[in-house]
Amino acid sequence: MSFPGVAIVTGASRGIGRATAIALARRGVSVALAARSREALAAVEQEIRKLGGRALPIPTDVSDEAAVAAMVEKSARELGPIDLLVNNAGTLERAPVVEIDSAAWDRMLDVNLKGAFLCTRAVVPSMIERGRGRIVNVSSISGKLGTPLLTAYCASKWGLLGFSLATAEELKPKGIQVFSVCPGSVNTVMLQQGLPGAAPDMEPEDVASVIVYLGTEAPDAMTGAAVDVLG
Repeated sequence: MSFPGVAIVTGASRGIGRATAIALARRGVSVALAARSREALAAVEQEIRKLGGRALPIPTDVSDEAAVAAMVEKSARELGPIDLLVNNAGTLERAPVVEIDSAAWDRMLDVNLKGAFLCTRAVVPSMIERGRGRIVNVSSISGKLGTPLLTAYCASKWGLLGFSLATAEELKPKGIQVFSVCPGSVNTVMLQQGLPGAAPDMEPEDVASVIVYLGTEAPDAMTGAAVDVLG
């Protein structure tokens, strides 16, 4: 893949997404920033502009099919064809399985899994036309392990790993590589809110460095890999 290029980072307003967008911008990548909070995205855009980078904030609910389609179309129109998609948007809610209501279950599956599907489906046609592209899905170590009180979150992250492996095999003949990253505990607002009292092992920048490597440098032969990042 030839970089600098164009990337979309979802969940870019804070945490791992913010750190990834900034790290990509430092490498000369133009970054479309997708998240729900317009104000938080504007702050990230300003950080990137101070570095001399190019960023396009696009408030987006990744679980909304029409919103995702509009976000991808605007990104390509204003920045250029999408070379890299980082599916990072996520949400976490903690409860015993007998107490989770269907609305909470749907929220986690819609954002963490359906959102990655919608974004992937939207960017892949252009990648196939050009015969190149990369997708990095941010799963979790909870996508490989069972965690008490996180049944819906685990289900979404296990599902994301399966989605990643299937798309990696399907898209490999098209010149498109798909990777997953499985972080342990990271010092983010989502962790603090979802698991109060948790002692994080890493900062968002630690995970961002792995995402950037997979999205820009990793050999094509690594497609399908699910990389643990445990601090």
